[in-house]
Formats: sequence, structure tokens, C-alpha cells
Amino acid sequence: MPETEPRTPDPQGQNLPRVTSAAIPDEPQAEPSTARLPQARVEDGRASGAGVGTAGAGAGAAGSGAEPGAGTGTGTARARAAAAAPSAASGDEGAGALRADRAGGERHAGPAHAGRSPRRARKAKAREGHSPFFLWLKEVATVVVVAVVLSFLIKTFLFRAFYIPSESMVNTLDVNDRIFVNLLVPKPMALERGDVVVFKDSQGWLTPAAEKKKGPFTWVQDGLTFVGLLPDNSEQHLVKRVIGLPGDHVVCCDAGGQLTVNGAPLNEKYINPAEIPQVHDFDVVVPAGKVWVMGDNRNHSADSRAHMDTNGGFVNESDIEGRAAVIAWPLNRISALDNYPDVFRAVPAPAGK
Repeated sequence: MPETEPRTPDPQGQNLPRVTSAAIPDEPQAEPSTARLPQARVEDGRASGAGVGTAGAGAGAAGSGAEPGAGTGTGTARARAAAAAPSAASGDEGAGALRADRAGGERHAGPAHAGRSPRRARKAKAREGHSPFFLWLKEVATVVVVAVVLSFLIKTFLFRAFYIPSESMVNTLDVNDRIFVNLLVPKPMALERGDVVVFKDSQGWLTPAAEKKKGPFTWVQDGLTFVGLLPDNSEQHLVKRVIGLPGDHVVCCDAGGQLTVNGAPLNEKYINPAEIPQVHDFDVVVPAGKVWVMGDNRNHSADSRAHMDTNGGFVNESDIEGRAAVIAWPLNRISALDNYPDVFRAVPAPAGK
């Protein structure tokens, strides 16, 4: 039986037992934590333990026996404090380590795509799953598709390639020349005298082309021509120079053997010097929506003069594909095509305009 001191009077008139140190059995003291705890957290723990012990002592005093209440409250407080210390130390050590990692700029080992956006992670994973050859093949296919699309758009709206099969435009154009035609002429850009134009044979000036044999080679050739990667074979197109515009009065020839337009003689620098300039005489007024065309190799060109019995020899403006702008092949003949504005500079406007 533990010893107790005599009861002391309580200010409220109650006699309370004074508990001596002998009433509290010795308990094993918790080893001080070696964790690097912040001082404030340790002090908070001690204060918390003291508070619990005091509450336990009070509860024991209010019970039937002083010793059990006091012992239970103090032991519970110390046990809780000892159990909380390692957990707090562990949490603080983890937080401290995380801050240290952030301050040091070190990255923990993890998945290869950690920290990336989902889209980039998917792309990186896809790249890792394919061989270099597959990636190269994919890039080549992409370039080819883009080139074909661009070529088709250019061929449809801007420029188109044509092949020259005849001598009608020598010396300006030779046989087997490849030319690029500006599709913006005659609309929205205006047609001018002296322009070299390519037009569809809607009036049967040419002999109908023989039907080609169908086969894999012709299919590939037609496909490449369609998208603009090969020049048009020009089997149903003609290329000539515009001499008269709508309303012009074109006459061959004056006393000097020169062609005249609206009464002004033309010094045609583009005519093949090896040929006699003019053979056929004619006197025409170009109707609205039509043009008068002639070849530079005058004696070897079946142009407007040779087809006066068909629609007067005039070409519909709507049949004009465009103006020949550049000789693109062969390499030694690459050059821009001239419309010789100085030859037509002295030509007045048509009568009535």
C-alpha cells in the first residue's frame, strides 16, 4: 500500500490527499529522438504531454482512489508523446528531404515520360516503338504528299507546264522545249498584243490525236500529268503569238511587206529571219471575245491565216489557257518569254474605243 501524507484542507473546505513521488511507479523513459526535429515541434510535443498528464491527474483525483487516477493519466500522456515522436520525426525528415531535393535541383528516378504532357508522352512512346527506317519512310511519304498537293494547286490555279511538239514558233520556241504558262492570263490579268499564248483546239485545227493504248505506264503518266508533275503533252493545244485583240484591224501587208495593226506597221523582231515574212494576204477586224494569232515561224505555222474558213480564223478568248511565261527546259534555254512591247507601242486603240 503506497504511503500518503496527511490530507490538507482545500480552500473550498474539502480535504484532498497529497500524492508523493512514491505513489507513481517508475516507468521506462522514452529515449530522446535523434531525428532532426524543429524546436517548435518538440516543445509542442512536450506541452501536449504535460497537458494530458495534468488532465489525467485531475481525473484520478475526482475518482474513488487517488493513486490509480494519477498513474493512468501521467502514463498515458508519456506513452502518447513517445509514440508521436517517431512519426513526427519521420514526417519532418520526409519534408526536409523533399525541400533538399528541390533546392539541389535533383530529380528522382521514375518513368521515362514523367513530367511530360500526355500528348508529348504519347509521341515519345510512339517514337520509341518504331525503327529509324520506319521514321525515315514516314518523313519521305509526308514530303511526297505535300509536294503532290502543292503541285496540283499550282497547276490548277497558277502555272501549268506544256511540251512544244512542232516548229511553228521557231526561233522563239524550239521543238521539245518545256514551258510554264501563267494561268492568270487572260483573267484576272489582261491579255496584251505580243503575248505568246497556249489555247485549246476547240475548232479542229489539229488532226485528232490517235487513241493511246491503256496500260500501267500510261496510267502513271496521266496521273503525274494531272497533278502537274509532268508537262502536258499538248496534243490538243496550240501555241501562237497574239497579233490582234478585239476590235483591232489587222492587214497584211503594206507597201513595205509589213503587217499593220490599226494602220501602224509592225517591225516584228520575233519572226524567224530565215523565212519570208508573209505569204498570205488578209484584211480582218477582230470580233469581240476573239483574238488573231500567228506563229513566229510564219511559213511553217498553220495559224489564223490558214483557218479563215473556220470561224474567220479567230480564237476564242475563253479557249486560252494562259500566257507562256518561261522556258523551263532544256537547261541551256531557261529564260523568260518576251511579248515585245516596243513592237506594238505605236499601235493606236481600235476605232470606236
